[in-house]
Amino acid sequence: MAEKSIIISAEEEAILLKPIDEYVGKIQEKIDALRVEGSDKVNSLKNQIAIAKENKNLTKEEQNKIIGECKKNLEKAKATEDANKQQIAKLIADAESFLSKHYNSEYYNIVAKSCEAEKKAENSNFEKLKADLQEEHKKTVSRLKDAEEIKAEKYTYKNKLYDAQMTHESRIQEIKDRKHDAYMHKFHLIDLLRMSKYTFAQKQAQNFENYKYTFNMAQFLYKNGLYIVIIMIFIALCIITPIVKNTQLFTTTNILNILQQASPRMFLALGVAGLILLTGTDLSVGRMVGMGMVTATIIMHNGINTGTVFGHIFDFSGMAPASRAILALCVCILFTTVFAMTAGFFMARFKMHPFISTMANMLIIFGLVTYATKGVSFGAIDPTIPNIFIPQAGRFPMIILWAVVAIAVVWFIWNKTTFGKNLYAVGGNPEAAAVSGISVFKVTMGAFILAGILYGFGSWLECVRMVGSGSAAYGQGWDMDAIAACVVGGVSFTGGIGKISGVVTGVLIFTSLTYSLTVLGIDTNLQFIFEGIIILAAVTLDCLKYVQKK
Repeated sequence: MAEKSIIISAEEEAILLKPIDEYVGKIQEKIDALRVEGSDKVNSLKNQIAIAKENKNLTKEEQNKIIGECKKNLEKAKATEDANKQQIAKLIADAESFLSKHYNSEYYNIVAKSCEAEKKAENSNFEKLKADLQEEHKKTVSRLKDAEEIKAEKYTYKNKLYDAQMTHESRIQEIKDRKHDAYMHKFHLIDLLRMSKYTFAQKQAQNFENYKYTFNMAQFLYKNGLYIVIIMIFIALCIITPIVKNTQLFTTTNILNILQQASPRMFLALGVAGLILLTGTDLSVGRMVGMGMVTATIIMHNGINTGTVFGHIFDFSGMAPASRAILALCVCILFTTVFAMTAGFFMARFKMHPFISTMANMLIIFGLVTYATKGVSFGAIDPTIPNIFIPQAGRFPMIILWAVVAIAVVWFIWNKTTFGKNLYAVGGNPEAAAVSGISVFKVTMGAFILAGILYGFGSWLECVRMVGSGSAAYGQGWDMDAIAACVVGGVSFTGGIGKISGVVTGVLIFTSLTYSLTVLGIDTNLQFIFEGIIILAAVTLDCLKYVQKK
């Protein structure tokens, strides 16, 4: 009975809201009257000027005449607007002060309590209804002897339960909507007062309420469950490491080391992400890194190269260190882009699956580099080069800034350019994109070219970070790391779904885990097992989301 007394009807709710609406409404009338010759006229005249400028039926003289008259009136309207601004601000402050004192205590809190009581009562009624249906079903089944009749009764019982469940969920949603509408009505009033120019606090309050209103636990776990598990694993490693290895894992030095190791890998993951966005992939990333490392080490080598390329010994020692580094970067980008374009061409022109074209690329690159260099490591690069391009600013490794720039550039390309929009369109539905006039061939080639450029940068940066030691075998397994980082970051193999923030998160997750397990002394082969499990979990969650959408 107590709960029923808390529950209010729609009519009672309207009675509670009426004095609030009337008070604010009177203030709104005063504000509207002040805005007629001020803000409203300013907006109207600005629209008239814009229309006159776009109107091709008017002569230049007519346009100038209309615009001139509008500008004269606009100055008067702006003067009126400025004159009334302080008075309007006082009226808005009065209305907001009233809402702050009265809205929650005299209206919203009462409605919220009513909704909670309604929800509790609805849940109780639903449980009682289920129990009654079950009891009725048991009695009916006990009277039946024929197997077909029993089967029919079970089917009827399931349908009744389903109908009850649907009705219950609909009622719960109505209660939820009522509470949400009651909360948001205050912002509707403020919207009229402020002409949608909310304060920061008001915007955040609305965002939080909308988040609560639309929150779904199942969807939240689908999107973030894997991240939560990985964070818990990382926390566990932070606890275990001091016990097992007598050293702290979560330190500034280790965090900077993780970011430093992640920086070159970020370039590779950003490149692969664009291909996955097109429902593609790239198995040649690791071999691209090996080729780039060898190329960069040969050019930036400290002195005459000890190894040969097709029997020829190179010597770039006559060039300045900075010039050699820039040349090495350009050559790395040239080689990786050419090979990436080759794989992209076969995919775009002949509809070849990227698994095949990039696997062929992988074999060609590895075979070519190994044959040319006889598999020899080319030693160290000039030690002055890292100090020029990735110096330490105190304890902070400047290599991280290279990754930040790459993230910013690729984010801009994906989100602010026509190519980026076309990339999502082709990845989501290539047939529809082609019908709408988008060149699928050009977009595909563009994605591979961008990937090739990023591979070149990434391999060059890794060479500078490691001070050389380039060999064809370097980078083995990096393709899987890059692809795994993208998948864990939410770039979907179904195409057209993915964010740069997800790619960055994926790279940091994998680098952190690898670094942590290495510090803990876990065997490299076991680390592969961890990586495989994480990939399976990520792809499974991605598939579940896709199935739900279907």
